Amino acid sequence: MHVDLNADLGEGAPDDAELLALVSSANIACGWHAGDARLMQATVAAALERGVAIGAHPSYPDRENFGRSEMQLAPADVRADLIYQIGALDALVRAAGGRLHHVKPHGALYNQAARDPELADAIATAVLDVNPSLAIYGLAGGELLKAAERAGLRGVAEVFADRGYRADGSLVPRSHPGAFVEDTTQAVARTLRMVSEGVVQAVSGEIVPLQAQTICLHGDGPYALTFARAIHQALTQAGVELRA
Repeated sequence: MHVDLNADLGEGAPDDAELLALVSSANIACGWHAGDARLMQATVAAALERGVAIGAHPSYPDRENFGRSEMQLAPADVRADLIYQIGALDALVRAAGGRLHHVKPHGALYNQAARDPELADAIATAVLDVNPSLAIYGLAGGELLKAAERAGLRGVAEVFADRGYRADGSLVPRSHPGAFVEDTTQAVARTLRMVSEGVVQAVSGEIVPLQAQTICLHGDGPYALTFARAIHQALTQAGVELRA
């Protein structure tokens, strides 16, 4: 059995270097919600040094709210915005001698695309325009993975070790109770269950089926490094290989 462990990096959090030693793929901010060209370049170099697969982490143009404000943009505008951001990171990766591996939208863009087929198609089309060999990381069971399939792209089903789930398989909004997992033992147990059984318990108690191909840890979270160490150790001890 194998699974990918990913983290959102290049957002200015202090633990990026330590996280890169534990994860198998990194989603690097493309400057629109966090980061800039120099931080992108430095994070790319560190990921390549560690042999960690690199993904673009594009966002709505929303630095003020860290990309977490929902927007209603025309699909053509979303497509152009993503081509711009993915292309910038791709150029930095190629300049460093590496290859871009995947794309994972950030924040509100990610969550809206999980439920909005038209937005999801705009994202998938942008990825296809840049490079059809790129994978798309999307919420397990969400519309973005369906859009990837329609576009002939490889979709990777993502689950979250540090976020609460609702009964429909969506994430609990950050402003609601139960949005975050704060206990390391609970995070590890949930992760092992998602990987081995393909289910997660919603905050309302229901058991929700899902596919876990990649596990996300938010690099800006207060427990990111603690969770990453514990989950990495637990998966390894359970005989699960970590690879992108």
